[in-house]
Amino acid sequence: MTHFEYITDHLLRAWLQQWNCNYRIWADLITGNYERYALFKEDNPYQECYDWFWACINLDDTLSKEYLETLYQMMDDIDTGIVKTVPAKDFLQRMKNIVDAEEKKHDLSH
Repeated sequence: MTHFEYITDHLLRAWLQQWNCNYRIWADLITGNYERYALFKEDNPYQECYDWFWACINLDDTLSKEYLETLYQMMDDIDTGIVKTVPAKDFLQRMKNIVDAEEKKHDLSH
């Protein structure tokens, strides 16, 4: 991944998404459209919207270039078969078999 690809494919998209979210919350706060921010009857809708706005300003959904490259490499290793994966259904069945076997051992020893 080049630095240009990192900036255009990840950073700009993450920043635009976050700016859009921040703007929508700010607009709700300014226009008084904050009733939907209260989850419980005792919540203050204005305060909830206000808190969400300031919390969202501090969020950072950008990932480092090195992390993304590692993630892409892991995905490529799985796709090419270098890394073998076990479907969750098979894994859960294996775990059930192990637990059942341990329970049988425990029952036989008592």
